[in-house]
Amino acid sequence: MNPVPTRSGSGDLLLRVCDLHIAFGAHAVVEGVSFDLRRGEKLALVGESGSGKTVTALSLLQLLDSAKVGGSARFSDNGQNLDLLALDKDRMRQVRGERIGMIFQEPMTALNPLMTVGEQIAEVLRGKRRLSKAQAARATVELLARTQIPGPQRRASQYPYQLSGGQRQRAMIAMALACAPALLLADEPTTALDASLRGQILDLLERLRREENMAVLMITHDLNVVRRFADRVVVMEKGRVVEQGTTAELFESPRQPYTQKLLASKPVRDVLEGPDPQTAVPPLRGNHLHVHYPVPRHGLTGWFRKDRFVALHSADFTVPKGRTLGVIGESGSGKSTLALAALGLLPRDQVGGELAVEQRHWCFRTKKDRALRRVIQVVFQDPFSSLSPRMTVGEIVEEGLRVHAPELTTAHRLERVRQTLADVGLPEHRFPRLLGRYPHEFSGGQRQRIALARALIVRPHLLVLDEPTSALDVTVQKQVLTLLQHLQREHDLSYLLITHDVDVVRAMAHQVIVLKDGEVVEQGAAKRVLAHPTHPYTRLLLAAV
Repeated sequence: MNPVPTRSGSGDLLLRVCDLHIAFGAHAVVEGVSFDLRRGEKLALVGESGSGKTVTALSLLQLLDSAKVGGSARFSDNGQNLDLLALDKDRMRQVRGERIGMIFQEPMTALNPLMTVGEQIAEVLRGKRRLSKAQAARATVELLARTQIPGPQRRASQYPYQLSGGQRQRAMIAMALACAPALLLADEPTTALDASLRGQILDLLERLRREENMAVLMITHDLNVVRRFADRVVVMEKGRVVEQGTTAELFESPRQPYTQKLLASKPVRDVLEGPDPQTAVPPLRGNHLHVHYPVPRHGLTGWFRKDRFVALHSADFTVPKGRTLGVIGESGSGKSTLALAALGLLPRDQVGGELAVEQRHWCFRTKKDRALRRVIQVVFQDPFSSLSPRMTVGEIVEEGLRVHAPELTTAHRLERVRQTLADVGLPEHRFPRLLGRYPHEFSGGQRQRIALARALIVRPHLLVLDEPTSALDVTVQKQVLTLLQHLQREHDLSYLLITHDVDVVRAMAHQVIVLKDGEVVEQGAAKRVLAHPTHPYTRLLLAAV
């Protein structure tokens, strides 16, 4: 199978992948993939989870353990023409980092938590460019400064957990560009970042690409990123290339049904409309809610006293029965702090104002709060990290019943588990041995359905949804949102929806709160706020989509 000739990009041919095959044991995950990439060009690999995007990119650096890889990947750089798939380990070690850089999907797991950001970048510089310790330290600060990270000297001495999501991503980019590679592999570099941060990272990559005349192979499921960044697109489905062409061609006139399905996978609004129900006891209400965190104080007085960082300032809100309150804002705006306060997961002395769950207040004592925890449950952002890898699906979903409904017999618990899993689209007749399987055996969308079942098993009245679809591809995101809308109508559920995705808010929310630096800058009916925002910050968020 020959690659489709490129129509854009005037640079020399940098990479030619021909008839790439990848298999794990007897299971083929990539079959016959071919594409070209020219120097200075931006190419996006697009497809759903499991389509083979990431393994295709990882195979180019021989980063797939126990995989059988066939075909060729000719890399033409510095007067050499190398087959990346056939290089020995020593030669590939030279290519990695020096000529081909890599930005991994999740910087928090890709960065070493025991080393400062500066030490990790300096390690690359000393190993690849043979710089002295002092030279590497200076070059590290210069690299961080190029990524426009605030206070590069200070950030170099900090650990990954001390940086925000956008700052960690900039540190990853600095590390990937340490040796000025000819090709940058970027695996979902903007996943889970809010719209404005996503735009900043894309602008940064574009600026650095122009300065270095570097090619970028971006792996992503975010079509907004593709439209904004890529010159050309390769669409993959179940390990095969189904379509490729310029970005403009693909978005204006996609030829293949699969590409058309991806482009049509925008969240659809299908919720109960009309005025909010006037119930005497709303599931959640906050009055002048504020949250602060203790932070170290510099100098000698820091031994005796701490300063206070106010993460949420005097927020007023209500979540009516059967309705959704959307909370949007950039990273660090206070969204997650509000969610933690609602869940009673912050120390009593850090929370002020009034917060009531069905007119009851958190006692901050495990036994006394147990009844309230049955009323309010949570679905976290990343189902893979929030589900125990050591527990089966049956054990995960049943766990809540063991705590909150100990009076049920084993047979009754089992029946409730099966019914709840069926309610979220995981019936046993479609998933053999469902209750005895482990989370890693399921796709991202299926894991999020398991997380939903775990929350719903105790029949709560309110769900806190913390970025429930940010780690999912567009088609699975649409499926999960459709499921959430169905469950809300069927069970009269209320949702506190924490998200940075305006499209998700537009599809799900009845009311919306816009947070900036811990302050509510705008709130009201979702349709009114999203269609006619009055605050400049809200307009900025909407323009960044």
